[in-house]
Amino acid sequence: MAKLASEAYAKLRSRILAGELHDGDRLAEEDLAEALGISRTPVREALRRLAAEGLVELLPNRGARVPTWDDHDIDDIFQLRAVLESYAARRAASHADQDVLGELASMCDAMEAITVDMRDVHGLAELATINRQWHGCVVAAAGSPRLSGLVNSLVHVPVIMQTFKNYSRAAMERSLRHHREIVDALAARDGEWASSVMRAHILAARNQVLCLHPLDAPSPATQTFGAAAIDLTHQTETKTVP
Repeated sequence: MAKLASEAYAKLRSRILAGELHDGDRLAEEDLAEALGISRTPVREALRRLAAEGLVELLPNRGARVPTWDDHDIDDIFQLRAVLESYAARRAASHADQDVLGELASMCDAMEAITVDMRDVHGLAELATINRQWHGCVVAAAGSPRLSGLVNSLVHVPVIMQTFKNYSRAAMERSLRHHREIVDALAARDGEWASSVMRAHILAARNQVLCLHPLDAPSPATQTFGAAAIDLTHQTETKTVP
């Protein structure tokens, strides 16, 4: 039963993060069980695990659904990330070794080498994946599993919202400059420098998301971008966060 629940959890989580299940979609146990070819008990356990991560909302007497987030929720999430990830960058300045610094620099190279047309799903997925890995590497370099868990619990919403689609060329170029500067700060073992740039990085992403929400989508002229630019922030599958 535990194995079935884990498999159901992994499949549902992947579908939510990939955007196949949308904000507000109802998740009926019976329908999910039938689709997955299992009983309702492991599905129920999977939904509980997803609810604990904030990816599913359990409603009294109404079952489960994919949560809907408003601007206040998004603002709160990015403010929390600014605190946690800037702290992670400060710690990483004392813990990151040369191998980690080399890995971070290589990921910056990879992101800058990609030329993206915003209609190119595969290109966006590649950028998002590298960006997620870059942020995850910084947090891991802080050497605090508890901190890593807290950050991971916050990155799902921007991933689902596909924030990178709202980035202008200038915003995306700024984002990758931030990445480079943070690597420089870590290499210099300057925790304050790394922390301040990471905070600016996350808050710039917050502003971009809140100012260019679906109702204020960028014009078609801003939809195709060149290589130097994306804060697909984090945090997790094929889409992004700052």
